[in-house]
Amino acid sequence: MKLNLFYAALLSPALLYLSACGNDASDSSGANRTPPQAEDGHDDHEDGSDEEHESHDEADGDDHEGHEEGGGHTEHEGEGGDHVELTAEEAEAAGIRTGRAQTGAVSGQLELPAEIRFDADRVARVSPQVEGTVAQLYAGEGDIVKAGATLARLTSRELAGLKADYLNALSAERLAQAELEREENLWEQKITAEADLQSARAAFAAANAGREAAENRLHAIGIGHGTLDKLNEAADGSLAQAYVTAPLAGEVIQRSVSLGETVSAGGAPIFVIIDDSVVWADIAVYKEDLGKVSEGQTVTFQQEDGRVLAEGTISNVLPVINEASRTATARVIVDNAEHRLKPGQFVTARIDTGEGRPVVRVPSDAIVSVEDRMSVFVPTDDGFEPREVRTGESAGSYTEIISGLEADEAFVAEGAFTLKAQLEKDAFGDGHAH
Repeated sequence: MKLNLFYAALLSPALLYLSACGNDASDSSGANRTPPQAEDGHDDHEDGSDEEHESHDEADGDDHEGHEEGGGHTEHEGEGGDHVELTAEEAEAAGIRTGRAQTGAVSGQLELPAEIRFDADRVARVSPQVEGTVAQLYAGEGDIVKAGATLARLTSRELAGLKADYLNALSAERLAQAELEREENLWEQKITAEADLQSARAAFAAANAGREAAENRLHAIGIGHGTLDKLNEAADGSLAQAYVTAPLAGEVIQRSVSLGETVSAGGAPIFVIIDDSVVWADIAVYKEDLGKVSEGQTVTFQQEDGRVLAEGTISNVLPVINEASRTATARVIVDNAEHRLKPGQFVTARIDTGEGRPVVRVPSDAIVSVEDRMSVFVPTDDGFEPREVRTGESAGSYTEIISGLEADEAFVAEGAFTLKAQLEKDAFGDGHAH
């Protein structure tokens, strides 16, 4: 309507001028000199002009409405919303490389839950071997210790008594040995009776047995010959000093005593040490999958975000099914020298069952999410556009393409994330993908 008024305003001066000219001619001649045919023709022309103007106005109106609704680029923007325009030189500079979808094998995999556990041979729960009072602590939770390192010092009356018994037994043995040697010399000189010699021998044997018994009691609580050999030279009061040592190298993960606390021999552990350089990964295998799992299969352990933590092989499948979970356990002994796996951690185990099959596959990095749809980018005449695909299994660095991309079809093998970023940038910018 606005355009019709506009054209009417433009035409009105011309019509007024023509009308004025007609009036002047009529006035000057006193009669209308236009032949009837000309009048009829003029009427027809005016009728046609009106129809043409109306048609033109309607067309202009339609164009104008289309321009207001689509901004003159409706179709272009519809294409540009999922298209990135790049020349071959620009694509190469951006690190975008194309390839062709190949047919290859994607190994069958089982995805099962697994729990990281301590290696039972690499855990030490350390208890004191004698009763005593904690006089000094040398290690705490989080400390890394070596095998044989001192963890705590105790003051123990029990140990002092055992050492004293050993020293008494050692002294008695030495006296009995000296008496035996004297009787043997007298016997050789025919001075003493044979009964006295036999009595000396019996006394020495008893003393020797007493000393060995006292020594073994000390060995049982961790006292070695190096300490026993120096007992006679020990400083005053040192006989009561007992030491708690680490039986293996590792990290102290628990300490349950404080200074001045009394501890008992064989009681609750006062230190727990683990060596997690090697751990167990126990995989829960559902009964329907037991036939697919066996010793020697390769296993990859991943976090929830897909990051690979470790790899290993199944060492054994335990022949027992848990009554509560109805699962069996497949155990993997994992080298954990970098300490990436933590005992108690739950991870995902991907077991390569070796059931490979030929499929159309692409590098996993070539697949990106575009508007919540899994897609690969494919080349066009003037750039690249995303194409939705349906994916299947993944193995190694490849992912199966079930539909959306055919074998030998071109796609972006490197640089898909760059194109996705450009697409998103354009979507939030001026609405154009170029």
